[in-house]
Amino acid sequence: MGAIMFQGTGSDVGKSVIVAGICRAIANRGLRVRPFKAQNMSNNAAVTHDGGEIGRAQATQALACRIEPCIDMNPVLLKPQTDQTAQLVVHGKIRGILGAHNFREGRGALLDDVLASYHRLQTQCDIVVVEGAGSPAEINLRDGDIANMGFARAANVPVILLGDINRGGVIASIVGTRAVIDPKDAALIQGFIINKFRGDLKLFADGYRDIERLSKWRGLGVIPWLRDCSFLPSEDAVVLEKRSHDPAQKLLVACPITPRISNFDDLDPLRLEPALELVMVPPGHPIPKEASLIVLAGSKAAINDLEAIRREGWDIDILAHHRHGGMILGLCGGYQMLGKRIMDPHGIEGPPSEIDGLGLLNIETELTQNKTLNKVSGRSLGAPCEGYEMHVGSTVGPDTLRPLIHLDGGRTDGATSIDGLVSGTYLHGLFTDSEQRAAWLTRLGLPSSFQNYTGTIDEALNNIAMEIERHVNMKAIIDIAMSFGKN
Repeated sequence: MGAIMFQGTGSDVGKSVIVAGICRAIANRGLRVRPFKAQNMSNNAAVTHDGGEIGRAQATQALACRIEPCIDMNPVLLKPQTDQTAQLVVHGKIRGILGAHNFREGRGALLDDVLASYHRLQTQCDIVVVEGAGSPAEINLRDGDIANMGFARAANVPVILLGDINRGGVIASIVGTRAVIDPKDAALIQGFIINKFRGDLKLFADGYRDIERLSKWRGLGVIPWLRDCSFLPSEDAVVLEKRSHDPAQKLLVACPITPRISNFDDLDPLRLEPALELVMVPPGHPIPKEASLIVLAGSKAAINDLEAIRREGWDIDILAHHRHGGMILGLCGGYQMLGKRIMDPHGIEGPPSEIDGLGLLNIETELTQNKTLNKVSGRSLGAPCEGYEMHVGSTVGPDTLRPLIHLDGGRTDGATSIDGLVSGTYLHGLFTDSEQRAAWLTRLGLPSSFQNYTGTIDEALNNIAMEIERHVNMKAIIDIAMSFGKN
């Protein structure tokens, strides 16, 4: 069985997208392929068919492989709760909290869990495509590393280094990586790829050869700017404030960016609607008065994020929006914030505490020690919907007697205010179903749209794979993956 790992010269160089494209390209060649990321840090997660949670990027990469995601594709997931702590999820289930004081020791002890998942995936396919995290050049983090060279060395997996030319300094970033990493780590790197190139590829020919000469690594291609990557679900919060405002759009949906916002990819299907404009509101900016719908997204720390909403004055904007007849939707943690009170007696999201909510829904939430992880389907607003539950907390109150969603099997979820303007739900992925999204557009006064969001993602993956086939030496990559370490 073969394997190939893609590491980056830094964060946000496009590893997740390129791994997804490589997976689809390999699948298109008739080979069985699986994605793998030993350790991910993200508050955007997806529920797997085997009842766990993994990073959103690995779920998208599974789609690229044309398979269902499973917990082994991302055995270690860190979900930041504060600047100093992160919830530790291993094999899809919560195992505890990692803090700054025990981060290195804690992650290093997880190598056996990581290798167990990797070896299980190996038995299922021809090639495992591995995504690194951050950069191997962060040599201060090398001890105890399980995400980059620590994993590559332990599993004897060849590495391709990915550099981002769009941010500048790509020659120094690749050559500099060679200069600072351990020689045994460097020996695992079999080549490099340049990503996010704009313009005439011929203009970079000399720079490409300079990297080969100075790094002693083989160049495997230059990938142009991939416009289709904007159609893929988001994972990292770094993308949020990059989304620009387009005043030409007719109807505005606004979502404030709270410090611990999570699963904001729930809103990605709305970005593709031509009659909508989705505005992610950064700190320091008011929620636009012209918004027709305000969405409070999920949160890894609902109490802390509610405090942030009040610090920013967004609570005033939200309450004024409601007084003027505007609609409000809360998703998961955002749903909890819309209630009268959130209580955390067990210290699930930090020290035990409680806080008054925004009071727009007559509900109360108590955070519980058990985490709900389910794939579900049902109906809402007269249209089908499906997605997944992924939350800690039990929510009760009179407004739950007006549920937003009637789930298959007789359960209900969510709540709606008496005036019908405020709703909340624990369901992630609400807008993915085209008929459900059309029902929300109709509610906002727009013509129905039946755009197939899942089909759009699949088409984008095919387009990305075709671009990679055009610009990357895929034969060499597959040869490296299948032959490394067998001599």
